[in-house]
Amino acid sequence: MKPKLKVLQIFHTPYATPRGYDFKEEFADEDNMYTERDVYEALLANGYEVRRLGIFDDISPLLEEIKDFKPDVVFNLVEVYNNKTHLEKNIAAFLELLGVPYTGSSADALLICNNKALAKKILRFHRLRVARFHTFYRGQKVWRPKTVKLPAVIKPLCEEASRGISQASVVDNDEAFIQRIKFIHDNMNLDAIAEEYIEGRELYVTVIGNKQLKVLPPRELKFGDMPEDEPRIATYKAKWDDKYRDKWGIKSVAAGKMAEGVAEDLEDACKRAYRALNFNSYVRFDIRVTADHKIYFIEPNANPCIAKIDEMALAAEKEGIDYNHLIKRVVNMALLNHATGNVKLNRKG
Repeated sequence: MKPKLKVLQIFHTPYATPRGYDFKEEFADEDNMYTERDVYEALLANGYEVRRLGIFDDISPLLEEIKDFKPDVVFNLVEVYNNKTHLEKNIAAFLELLGVPYTGSSADALLICNNKALAKKILRFHRLRVARFHTFYRGQKVWRPKTVKLPAVIKPLCEEASRGISQASVVDNDEAFIQRIKFIHDNMNLDAIAEEYIEGRELYVTVIGNKQLKVLPPRELKFGDMPEDEPRIATYKAKWDDKYRDKWGIKSVAAGKMAEGVAEDLEDACKRAYRALNFNSYVRFDIRVTADHKIYFIEPNANPCIAKIDEMALAAEKEGIDYNHLIKRVVNMALLNHATGNVKLNRKG
């Protein structure tokens, strides 16, 4: 009998847990670690031998688990290390040092996507449309350059999941522009990026694959009953606060009908962006499509949420890919990338 594929599932935890901890209590909570639970159950359903490891602020248990368990592949769900999101890439880099196959984006891709300005520069170099922007580092002068027109959106430069983004992030005068940047510098202790606000439909497009790419059907964030004078952006509350979403009728749905040729242009642009950023597993692009059908990349999301209820899985389901098969596909891509040396040259779109 062929031995079962051995999968080590790793994820971040808000506290230290010992090796062998079963996460029974955490997985039973519908509002806690649902992504990790969904992936774990899918791995088991695919017939894999699975171990789970939570990581907080110590990397040594990961090394010990790899030495003892000798996994065929690591399913990497770590997004935070020691409460720092920018250290996400270091987990992938550590696995690369060990020569262990792992799912999701490479350390290089995670580094690029964690820096909103760097990702935009690469996309713009490849002639993909992004909003005009400017970066503001802590300790340097803050002003509004003439290249960035108002209204503008002010965000943390290197944060994820819309942290630090609220309705106050959209500014329409120089005073508010400067104040919001200083708020991010002083209150969040983070660098900031200012980008022009793009009016249009908010779409989320997932691309999976390596040599052969699959662009999943786009999802769309509908802003429901929000007041007409409020900017329609994916704030932290709009993404994660159920009461706020229910109040304003904000919901994610399969994208509605598009003008002739837009769907094809969107697929082509996403493939080009995927190649430009040198992805080889899966990514979700946050995109704005304007009334005149121009496609703007807001940002790429490496290793986006892969829970059953989130954009990637829902888009896959729309395409006819059930959840267990989606997880199996992610695992197989990790094994293929490792077998081929995980080396890719940038190719034309």
